[in-house]
Amino acid sequence: MTPKPPLPPFDRPGAIEKARLAEDLWNSRDPARVAAAYTADSRWRNRTEELHGREAIVDLLTRKWATELDYRLIKEVWGFRENRMAVRFKYEWRDAEGRWFRSSGVELWEFDQGGLMRRREASINDEPIAEAGRRFRWPLGPRPADHPGLTELGW
Repeated sequence: MTPKPPLPPFDRPGAIEKARLAEDLWNSRDPARVAAAYTADSRWRNRTEELHGREAIVDLLTRKWATELDYRLIKEVWGFRENRMAVRFKYEWRDAEGRWFRSSGVELWEFDQGGLMRRREASINDEPIAEAGRRFRWPLGPRPADHPGLTELGW
């Protein structure tokens, strides 16, 4: 497998870059592209689901983005050491009936020496929001470089 820089052990700039690369991948809403950033035997806990391997990741993300429409995400590094990171995030999405939600959570990440994520632990909470309360309004795809992050938005 081709290495996925930045590689561990992480320094602050490398950790920030790794989180932004992950954010951009997730904002692509392409399950296969996202899964390629994880080891073939990656282990996940996502909400109440336990997953093992890329195929399971693709299945989960396919289901996710079939119901979480107009998905836009921001991730921010909370802490890091060696090959591990803690990341907090928020994303906004709507359901098929047009109701908007903001999901907030934390992820714990562990990487192999090639920079692929081998473990992801995610805790996520959803809250309904009014359409007028949305704060992530950029066009679908990666967050623009000049769009504020979570801290700059007051979170």
